Amino acid sequence: MTYSIYHFFADLCKKKEELLSKNQLEEFPFDQQMLSCVNKGKFPDLAIKLNHSDAQFTGGELIELKDSRTYSVASFNSTIPTGEKDVKKLTEGIENTTRTQMEEAGNNILSLPIRQVFYLIRGRKQSNVKTCLTHGKFFETVPVSTLISESFGQALEERLNELGETLSEPMRQQLLDVFSEQQTFSRVRYVEEASVKMRFRIMTEVKAGANILNPNQYPQIGDNTLNFAVPCHSNTEQNQQYDKMKIAFEEMKCERLFSQMDFFILQHHFNGKFLVFQTQLPT
Repeated sequence: MTYSIYHFFADLCKKKEELLSKNQLEEFPFDQQMLSCVNKGKFPDLAIKLNHSDAQFTGGELIELKDSRTYSVASFNSTIPTGEKDVKKLTEGIENTTRTQMEEAGNNILSLPIRQVFYLIRGRKQSNVKTCLTHGKFFETVPVSTLISESFGQALEERLNELGETLSEPMRQQLLDVFSEQQTFSRVRYVEEASVKMRFRIMTEVKAGANILNPNQYPQIGDNTLNFAVPCHSNTEQNQQYDKMKIAFEEMKCERLFSQMDFFILQHHFNGKFLVFQTQLPT
């Protein structure tokens, strides 16, 4: 059996009435045969199994679930949203449950070191529901290191202004370079004689211009729809994505659902064009 984010989306379409439920997304009846790991409260929430020999589909995609009672994307409390991640960093440590699950699923984890990241986002407005399986590039419009260092730089400038102090540009840049990695903040810190330990936590919230659920920003994403959004910068890419989705639906034996689907180009406010596959949710 072939596994990929496209097959995952096909399975969502087959069970799309479940997305209207008020249960949490983590309670959705995902196809467990597709998954190499399932986590709770830890990134990734889900991971697709790797394909050992398939030129069309690599599999291995990482998925985070984001559920909201409004048309706002729930905040990212531990990991900054990105389009891809180094799986080695996610599977380090002696008692790493993600690595253990992936290995037990028969995956050679490092055979695909860089994994594509998707976010399954669901929002509600009164009786309406929007669900989007969105590539992480919808949220990562600048490198994570730039996002962190520039945010730290703003805090540094504010504090220096309050104190009436200045820093030379080389010193300022050196500080920004030092504080450009999330691991710098996320490690637990121990202070001698302190009765508590400290860990700084980065919280990320989506701007309106990148909120795919916002009807004012992206009116094409209608109420009661299930969507798949992936970067698409050329006609060649569009054709490749279309073919992959069509094949996945055929392999999942739900060609009829694919024929009922709309697809269109969505212009991101910060990050170019995305190809969207859209189907209506039953109401």
